Amino acid sequence: MTIPCDILVFGGTGDLALHKLLPALYHLFREARLNPAVRVIALARRNLPRNDYLKLAERHCRAQVARTDFDEEVWQRFSARLDYFPMDASQSADFGRLARYLGEPGGLTRIFYLATAPKLFVPIANHLHTAGLADGEARIVLEKPLGHSLESATAINEAIGAVFEEFQVFRIDHYLGKETVQNLMALRFANALLEPVWRNNQVDHVQISVCETLGVENRGGYYDKAGAIRDMLQNHLLQLLCLVAMEPPAQFEAEAVRDEKVKILRALKPITGQDVQDKTVRGQYGPGRIGGQEVPAYYFEKDVDNDSDTETFIAIEAHIDNWRWAGVPFYLRTGKRMARRSSQIVIQFKPVPHELFNGGQVNQLLIQLQPEERISLRMMTKSPGKGMRLEPVDLDLNLAQVFSQTRRWEAYERLLLDVLEGDSTLFMRRDEVEAAWAWIDPVIKGCEEHFQAPRPYAAGSNGPEQATSLLARHGRVWHS
Repeated sequence: MTIPCDILVFGGTGDLALHKLLPALYHLFREARLNPAVRVIALARRNLPRNDYLKLAERHCRAQVARTDFDEEVWQRFSARLDYFPMDASQSADFGRLARYLGEPGGLTRIFYLATAPKLFVPIANHLHTAGLADGEARIVLEKPLGHSLESATAINEAIGAVFEEFQVFRIDHYLGKETVQNLMALRFANALLEPVWRNNQVDHVQISVCETLGVENRGGYYDKAGAIRDMLQNHLLQLLCLVAMEPPAQFEAEAVRDEKVKILRALKPITGQDVQDKTVRGQYGPGRIGGQEVPAYYFEKDVDNDSDTETFIAIEAHIDNWRWAGVPFYLRTGKRMARRSSQIVIQFKPVPHELFNGGQVNQLLIQLQPEERISLRMMTKSPGKGMRLEPVDLDLNLAQVFSQTRRWEAYERLLLDVLEGDSTLFMRRDEVEAAWAWIDPVIKGCEEHFQAPRPYAAGSNGPEQATSLLARHGRVWHS
């Protein structure tokens, strides 16, 4: 059971709070993971009576939680611990009101979850300090994106660091809370079978793909200023790359794990100037069909400029200059309005030294993160009948089937519990965020300097054709 605490959610009426955070907290409460003294306080500008907020929260939780997991009696007990406090997070005076409402901590740890626009991170931290709420026991959770460049991320980190010690800061990336992502570390570091082949003399290349069928939804105003590079590549994809490529930490402990991740980010070979045109492909979706329905082009989405050149797709060839991975390309791609929703990591092994039998050799390890959580090792085997005709066969581990009697935790459940327990292993350290931006900034600058306009692709496709050429010129193909 966790420590007694107040969990204050800034942006408490937003999609993140209602669709992810409150359902995750409900599950933790239902499974007796939360201390009985916990209070969850939603903060937002809307002037809602508490009962109206409880109705809003219940409606969204019922929609997000499986019917078999929603218990009326549990909800009544959980909602008794749920409150709403209307305030404007940009106004210092409102934090004085908040301090009076909260009263003395009395042994409670205060956790401030900033489910807000990044521009509010620094003002909120400063106002918390002025109001005397940022004591040595408090913790602050920052949602991505953390800044829009190395300069802005550093400024945010410095401002947050002036109020909170590093151990009090939890920079969240929900991808790291996914079971399959954590299984990646178990797969790598708990199985002696894979260690000898997890290196450049056995691996041909690595693919990391996060493909979405959704468009920008209600995030057009934000997304048109961010794009796929800032929104996905800088955080989600680079975090997955770190977990694939990092060296074994001396122990499974927060600082040891994060030390190894930072080493990978600093070992990434810079992509600058003309190299940006050779190593990257930006795209933007046009009109098309997904699931039998017509969808509009990106530039017709709500709050998007009609002449926008923001990318909704990015593919990039990255290289890690270290002993283990020298010469192995890492192909990263992410896109919206793609043919299918899929997040996966593909480790493509090199062919055997001498081809004894006719037939292709497709030894690869596939780690599927979504929509299914699955790990498959593709091997070559003989097809029944006369002759040595080979076919690929998957040795398949479906995690949902193996653990069918255990409810699969959502990413935010695991991460929120880690915050409550003070475990920062799955959260990004300051130098990790800044190292990622240091690699990303020259890519963005190169696109701007050479005006690499986004390549068009039809909604419901696999992205622009040029992304296929990124691999094809080396005799490789994207895993479909």
